[in-house]
Amino acid sequence: MGSECQVVGSNKATILALGKAFPHQLVMQEYLVDGYFKDTNCDDPDLKRKLARLCKTTTVKTRYVVMSEEILKKYPELTLEGIPTLTQRLEVCNDAVTQMAIEASQACIKKWGRPVSDITHLVYVSSSEARLPGGDLYLARGLGLDPETQRVMLYFVGCSGGVAGLRVAKDIAENNPGSRVLLATSETTIIGYKPPSADRPYDLVGVALFGDGAGAMIIGSDPVSGSEKPLFELHTAIQQFLPDTEKAIDGRLTEEGISFKLARELPQIIEDNVEGFCEKLIKVAGFDDKEGYNKMFWAVHPGGPAILNRIEKRLDLLPEKLNASRRALMDYGNASSNTIVYVLEYMMEESSKMKNGVEKQDGDEWGLILAFGPGITFEGILARNLAV
Repeated sequence: MGSECQVVGSNKATILALGKAFPHQLVMQEYLVDGYFKDTNCDDPDLKRKLARLCKTTTVKTRYVVMSEEILKKYPELTLEGIPTLTQRLEVCNDAVTQMAIEASQACIKKWGRPVSDITHLVYVSSSEARLPGGDLYLARGLGLDPETQRVMLYFVGCSGGVAGLRVAKDIAENNPGSRVLLATSETTIIGYKPPSADRPYDLVGVALFGDGAGAMIIGSDPVSGSEKPLFELHTAIQQFLPDTEKAIDGRLTEEGISFKLARELPQIIEDNVEGFCEKLIKVAGFDDKEGYNKMFWAVHPGGPAILNRIEKRLDLLPEKLNASRRALMDYGNASSNTIVYVLEYMMEESSKMKNGVEKQDGDEWGLILAFGPGITFEGILARNLAV
């Protein structure tokens, strides 16, 4: 399939707008180590050196976080070991993720250009809160959505949550003519904030890598000419879990918040399985071999630099193919389910430069939107960039 197919496919879901929002605290990676050890009253030099090394290898430069001096003053127990703090964490997280989701959704709706009353469905994704009713209802209320708006909520899907939510939104849009689906994701690391410990060295990876924020998209089929501008057409979506890998990303919600263990072999597992997964999608676009990979765009959730490097190596991708993913990681860290929104925004920025002749790059009309999460679960969508 080539450039002759610029008209949106009949009944195919499209992304009509993107939006994002962040908390007010911007953390510069170069100052993170000293600040974190000061806030947690820890003076272990070995752990401090290890975190400093990790902060350099993550390639992250800046991140936004909900955590603040005010929160630590109100809940000093968050910096202590072995103290039940789940109630306190959820008091902060539940409000924070709702506010960020509202702001990201409002930014997205503004770019979309149609009234909020035209939203018919809501898909809400978060691994940072727990309550009944869920965050989907509080988001709907905060935006002033119609009480008859149909809601779906995806909880604790982790880093694959943004693409999983997009897959669900695509199915809703294509099976409900005229519908307009708001997908919102919102995450904060406070749910897992802990003091450094030699017994949990893997926690330092999260400290060096993860960030907070929210993302939003409007998804719908058959865009209205003149009032809607489709960005990406969502052609085919698939999901796959890898048997016997559920311990590779192991998260437990305890009285001390959520605790994660990431297996050292996680990047290798993804590398070993990513090509077979991608092949199932790209054949639909008429690409049959690795040479076709560099004729496509790649919107990959940046779980970390090791994962991006392994994917680039296994698929023989040109370095620039993962530019958007690397930029999102550098500017926002791994913000879990939100990050794919930031990647797609950078993808649109690059497409705009190409279209205006600032940069020249062949192909990139067809591509893949990918993410990997607990399970290990692969999420993938074959998409078409309508801006090239």
